[in-house]
Parts: sequence; structure tokens; C-alpha cells
Amino acid sequence: MADSQFNAPPRAGAGAPTSGVIHVRTRLTADFTVISNALAQRRGSAVTIGVAVYILSLPSGSIVSISALCAHFTEGEILISRALRELEAAGYLERRRERTPSGQIRTRTYFYDVPGGTPMPDPDGPPEPPEPAAPSPVPAEEAPVPAPDDPAEPAVLADADPQAVAVLASLRRVDARLVLSEREAARLAPAVTAWLTAGVAPTRITALLTTGLPDRFLARPAGILAFRLRETPLPLPPRDPLPPLPDRPAALPFQTCDGCERAFRAPEPGRCRDCRSHLVGDLLRAAG
Repeated sequence: MADSQFNAPPRAGAGAPTSGVIHVRTRLTADFTVISNALAQRRGSAVTIGVAVYILSLPSGSIVSISALCAHFTEGEILISRALRELEAAGYLERRRERTPSGQIRTRTYFYDVPGGTPMPDPDGPPEPPEPAAPSPVPAEEAPVPAPDDPAEPAVLADADPQAVAVLASLRRVDARLVLSEREAARLAPAVTAWLTAGVAPTRITALLTTGLPDRFLARPAGILAFRLRETPLPLPPRDPLPPLPDRPAALPFQTCDGCERAFRAPEPGRCRDCRSHLVGDLLRAAG
């Protein structure tokens, strides 16, 4: 009787596919992320899906800026920026400018597991700030005048000053951390334009924005650049040139007095002042 062949392949279980992938699933009870098939099976760039899954796996409050994502992935800024734009166009990613109770403007990023959802507070994240109390009614004649809205920013980079954009784009050549998105560059360009209009050279602006930066950024580079552009005083305008000094008369040459042989200045040879006075006195006495 022949021995059993232990190296024979096991029989496939009932209902197992005969080709293609066979899933070996493990029931996870912690450290997992639920994503929709619509996102996981989305046609297009694998980088876009990878960035989306990574963002979904992070806790609320994590930094998901372009520089932070580039530090995690091996892909560069161009692919990461393109992935974020695709996710934003598809409705998974949303950036909102919101005003805090203190009056400051901040940009908050919302990521939806299903596009079109409503942002809900994360139970594991930090609590939302309380709503400010409703002010008591004020008579119309005593009501304060509302402050004007913030100046409108360029909607796209094409609306910004090209020279200012070129200055901002060159900053990363000095410090590789100074990577700006198109929206950030468009927001900073007007301040750079003001510096250029004031007569500050582009090389000087680059030096002011890149010298003495901290070893570690606690915020987006755009925030640091905006602070420097806002808080650094503009230089004084160049002074008007002084009027030219009038030409000084040329000095008369020295002459030797014919009477006393003393040196004196005169346009032609002759007598000095004293000898001329004595000569005039002698003539008057002789005439009298």
C-alpha cells in the first residue's frame, strides 16, 4: 500500500474562488479604520486613495498639511498636492475659514468618510469652544458700528502679482521647509507686493523672511511668513537727493607788490592795498 503524500496541496474549501485574490481576514478589535468601498475602490490615482486612508486613520487634530504629508510619504509635493485637490474636488476634503471667539481667522480642515456629510465633533478629540453668549439688545443710536470685513484675497494664484509670487516661490531654495500651497501664496502675495512697492529689493525680502527661522515649526510656514510680513516695519522711503552746492569762485593768484614786495592776491600785478592807500594819501597831500 502506498504511503500518503503529505506534500499534496490542500483541497480548496467549499465556495472558495479558483482564481484571483483569496482574503485571509482577521477580526480586529482595536487600531483599525473603517473606510467606504467607494473610496477604497475609487478609480484613479493610488496616491489619492493612500493619502485619504492615511488621513482617515489619524486622530482629530492631527496636522495634514502638504509638508506634514510629504514627511510621511515618499511621494513629493506635486503628487501630494494633486491628491489633496482630487479629494477636495470629490467632496472628501473641505477647508473652511472660520472666525474664533477671539476674532481671529483660522483655516480648519474637514475630511468626510462619505462626501456630503455633516461635520460632527469627534468624541475622542478636543471639545469644541463654547458658543459666545448672546449680547444684550442695544438701542439703535448706541449700537457700535461693525468693523469692515477683511480685505478680499486673490481667489487664485493667477490674480496675484507675478513678481511677488516669484519671491515666495524662491523661498524654498533657501529653506526647504518653506513650501507654500497656491492658496497660501495668493494670500501672502499682496504683502510682498507692498514691500516691493516700498522699494525693497527681492533679495532683501528673501533675507528678511528666511533669516533666523526656528529649528522646528509649530505651525504652517505660511503663518510664520505672514507674521514677519505683517510685523516687520517697512523701510523708510529713499531721501530726495540734496541740491548741488553752488560753485565756489576760483581763488585769485598771488602777486608781488611793486611797492613793498609783499605777496597779495589779485587778478593782475600791481600794488597791495596798503601801498595803494599810501600812494593815494601822498597824491592828495601833494595836491593840497
